[in-house]
Amino acid sequence: MTSIRPSPRATDTGRHARPSGTGRTAAVLVLVALAALIPVFGPAPALRGTGEAEAPGTGGIALLRTVLFAALSVPLGELFVNRLARSLPGAPPGRPRSWAPYADAAAFAAALGLASVVATGNLVPSSVAEIDVGGLYASRDGKLALLEVNAFLVAGLCAVSGRPGTQVWPLAAVVVAEALRAHPTTEHSPLIGSGLTLVHLTCSSLWAGGLLYALRTLRLWRGTGAGPALLGLYARVAAVLLAAITATGVCSSLRRMPAGTILDQVTDTAYGRVLLAKVVLVAAVAALALWARVRLGRAADPLTACTPARAEVALLGLAVAVSGLLTALPVPIRW
Repeated sequence: MTSIRPSPRATDTGRHARPSGTGRTAAVLVLVALAALIPVFGPAPALRGTGEAEAPGTGGIALLRTVLFAALSVPLGELFVNRLARSLPGAPPGRPRSWAPYADAAAFAAALGLASVVATGNLVPSSVAEIDVGGLYASRDGKLALLEVNAFLVAGLCAVSGRPGTQVWPLAAVVVAEALRAHPTTEHSPLIGSGLTLVHLTCSSLWAGGLLYALRTLRLWRGTGAGPALLGLYARVAAVLLAAITATGVCSSLRRMPAGTILDQVTDTAYGRVLLAKVVLVAAVAALALWARVRLGRAADPLTACTPARAEVALLGLAVAVSGLLTALPVPIRW
């Protein structure tokens, strides 16, 4: 087989062009990681100096919720991008291997762990004997926890069946259960809060999981014109998702931290500190998304947009971890 060697000038150009993009990406990652150190290292640093007590098992619960949120994003993102790909004329039939069965299995294990916490009165069980499975049916939180366990089990069975698209229904049930769980009936206007969480969680799952699967699809479609077209279509939808995430996030924050107390609570409460770190992360992700969109439309090779898009996926993963921690911290409700 005859190989074609690039000219020295072309080789030099590639060497000089790549570090600039990689260097900018690395700089963004380092700066944002420094801003997010408090939530990344767990609840203890975030709680320090606030006067708030750490609930038992907060770190473990945050980890389980992180796994659950991340695993939820994977199958939803695959379904989302596959739908976009079907709308592209002349798109190659090939698709990356689905990670949905593994994600559903991980989410099932995480949901089972969270259900065991609910079954012991929101305490981390030290033995199996402490878990009151029957007690789950006696409380609202217990029923929602069981719903999530069963929904992920059904989603996993759908993922390995001949009709993986049917897993959208059990996954939708999980999103609804999480939205209801996050806003107990004792809260002021719980249905409004659940509605905001429903939209926020759905859009963020589609954004993160969709970008991951879009990049995997682009690698498989390399050399075809359908790759940049798919990324461009995803970028247009992602702009709408980002707007919805921002709007619902702001509204949810204002409900929990009234406008007159936000400046104090973002520094004096653990919830506020982690929320501030999440805002910084989302802002950085939005900047990377804009950078990728500019490259996609103006660069000679549209696929150079994959460089900031990969960094965007990494930061989205970190934002999911921060969200998992945020759900495990005490909410500073002040009316």
